[in-house]
Amino acid sequence: MKTRILEPAANAHNAQLLIKSLLLSGPRLAPDKEIVYGDKIRYNYLTLRERICRLANVLSNAGIGAGDTVAVMDWDSHRYLEAYFAVPMIGAVLHHVNIRLSTDQIAYTMQHAEDDLVLVHDDFVAIAEHIAPQLPSVKGYLQLTDDDSPVSTTLPGPGEYESLLGDASPAYNFPDFDENSIATTFYTTGTTGNPKGVYYSHRQLVLHTLGMTHTLASQDGQPLLRSDDVYMPMTPMFHVHAWGIPYVATMMGVKQVYPGRYVPDNIVRLFRDEGVTFSHGVPAVLQMIVNCDEARDTDLSSWKMLTGGSAPTAGLSRQMTERGIQFYNAYGMSESCPILSMVHLSAEERALPAEQQIHARIRSGMPIAMVDMRIIDPDGNDVPHDGEAMGEVVVRAPWLTRGYYKEPEKSEELWQGGWMHTGDVGSIDSRGILQLRDRIKDVIKTGGEWISSLTLENLISQHPAVAEVAVIGIPDPRWDERPCALVVAAADKVVDSAMIKAHLQQFVDQGELNKWAIPEQVNIVAEIPKTSVGKINKKLIREQLS
Repeated sequence: MKTRILEPAANAHNAQLLIKSLLLSGPRLAPDKEIVYGDKIRYNYLTLRERICRLANVLSNAGIGAGDTVAVMDWDSHRYLEAYFAVPMIGAVLHHVNIRLSTDQIAYTMQHAEDDLVLVHDDFVAIAEHIAPQLPSVKGYLQLTDDDSPVSTTLPGPGEYESLLGDASPAYNFPDFDENSIATTFYTTGTTGNPKGVYYSHRQLVLHTLGMTHTLASQDGQPLLRSDDVYMPMTPMFHVHAWGIPYVATMMGVKQVYPGRYVPDNIVRLFRDEGVTFSHGVPAVLQMIVNCDEARDTDLSSWKMLTGGSAPTAGLSRQMTERGIQFYNAYGMSESCPILSMVHLSAEERALPAEQQIHARIRSGMPIAMVDMRIIDPDGNDVPHDGEAMGEVVVRAPWLTRGYYKEPEKSEELWQGGWMHTGDVGSIDSRGILQLRDRIKDVIKTGGEWISSLTLENLISQHPAVAEVAVIGIPDPRWDERPCALVVAAADKVVDSAMIKAHLQQFVDQGELNKWAIPEQVNIVAEIPKTSVGKINKKLIREQLS
């Protein structure tokens, strides 16, 4: 194939895709739009840019430079947003510490990442003091406080965040460097072993931001984020860059509201008082939001919601629809930065009554721009796109992680055959719409048949007395595995095993469900275990039941 490459002018700028470029347009387009942190602080985009420069100077004065790693242990805050930019813009690596892991796991991730400096909120100072002897690479701690004075600590300086920013210069000349330089890292937990470190370059984050902006802002079938919207995350900022949307919001110059620690009533108050119009979160968090006291008397109909982690159950979907929340499901993973696909409603689907749109809204969606997606059988062969045939979802995109930090064998397994293996089972229809069926490890294999735990969860959730449900496979000497359901009753409702089985029988009678899919064991429980980011923790459920 013939290609043509032209030589640039000798003095032409060799532009690199760097995170600092995402900060250019917001202050230009919307200098007076606000960054809000709970009920504590608010400032505009010009101040945001100035504070990022001040933080860069503080970091440089603390001896942090290119290639060093700066960890953050904080709630969702304006400070975290400032670190999203200042740390990678000086050439350092931002380590998003998962503050919901166990203390031992937090220590492991910080050891493994070889952190040099830690930004630590007062709420996590005790944890930081406990694990500090295990972190020889850490040279100091920058303390973050929401009160007039920080808590007392034995951690070595350089000092308190706001005091140091106040003394720092408001100007910083951010350098150019290779766009393939690592910008961020964080750790994802699996079913076995220690958390695995994933990492992303400046180039990958910029391309993901551009792809997400196109997806959220340009399509009538996905009308989630425009310049006059007000954004508030409900996915922790330590979790896959809060799905990358703080970068999108900052580039667009929209008003941003950060809630701090997630307290459902406080989040609803911020939604109402700050005029929030767009958020994103996992179903477990959304369930708490729509059911909290503050939500009962609050009009939620102006809220647009991006859902992910898993599709909302039919029960939650109906609740959100009844409250007027416009939700769109998306699919991604820690290794994919994260968004791979998102619901796109056709003109015909948008014209349907809201109740009739639910089925379309809870699908896994179409691959977004620049994502190439296949489903394959165990031999690596393509599976037909007929909406029925199932296979593992494998993907390519410019922003996927290149591997796991310091784990070459697991990295090779992730990228077997030149495609990133998601570990998810799905089908794709003739329109290119993905529907996840289950995680490979969560599919229930019974009597030679595969049963989707997600399908069972969705059907059980439609019972009016069910608030939450989780389904796993448990060993069975005759059938290999059998489904087992954990059910949480809705408030002021009574539910038992017989009611759930009778409810599922109607779907068997209608031909929607195999009779072998009805769980023999249905446990009514007070709560269902969750992971650190609010997903159902099926690993822990299996351990408990075993």
